[in-house]
Amino acid sequence: MSRVAATNSYYIEALELGPMENFIYLIVDRETGRTAVVDPAWDAPAILQLAKEQGLAISDILLTHSHHDHINGIEAVLAEHDAQLHLLKPEAEFWGRQLGKPQLHHGGDIIPLGKTDIEVMHTPGHTPGSSCYHIHDHLITGDTMFVWGCGRCDLAGGDPEVMYDTLKKMEKMPGETVILPGHNYADRRTSSIAEQREGNPFMHFDDRDAFVEYRMHLHDKVREEPYHAEPRVK
Repeated sequence: MSRVAATNSYYIEALELGPMENFIYLIVDRETGRTAVVDPAWDAPAILQLAKEQGLAISDILLTHSHHDHINGIEAVLAEHDAQLHLLKPEAEFWGRQLGKPQLHHGGDIIPLGKTDIEVMHTPGHTPGSSCYHIHDHLITGDTMFVWGCGRCDLAGGDPEVMYDTLKKMEKMPGETVILPGHNYADRRTSSIAEQREGNPFMHFDDRDAFVEYRMHLHDKVREEPYHAEPRVK
């Protein structure tokens, strides 16, 4: 467990859990103590214990997407906390389940967590309704963007052409924005958008077809974990 963000209004804790090195995040509003857990999975007791140790009541569950390795702790959290589940409407349609009567969102919606506003960004490509959660200068990216990488597009619901468009939009975000990815696949746990523009090979393409070829056929042959920065070729 580590604190990966702290401001006067909120802080974010990270737990690395499970065989796929998932990051599960707790966003805590300082004034009210309201807490959102992002993608609860693998070791629900560890998530619940962290909340208990800090005297936190989990009021919200935010899903970046519905793949099993990001959702398999939902039931255990709901058994202990009266929490509202949140996800994008396109992801709910892709997932096909109605667990916990989720509140469905569109890109651009704001989820108020006490005095802390969380913007829901629709970032499809890994799945049709993948989302990122933007909190001030921090961006929880799920499997859309990793440090020096991006999510696979060959699983159910994936689309590399859509992922290309998503990353093009994300690279326009303020450079100081700190990304908090869904997996610990790199030589660093966090990074900034500015650093990703320069060192993430998936953000170096200006041709959609070349991006698709790299994501779908070349990347896994030429790169191994942990990922490292790859400078942009001038």
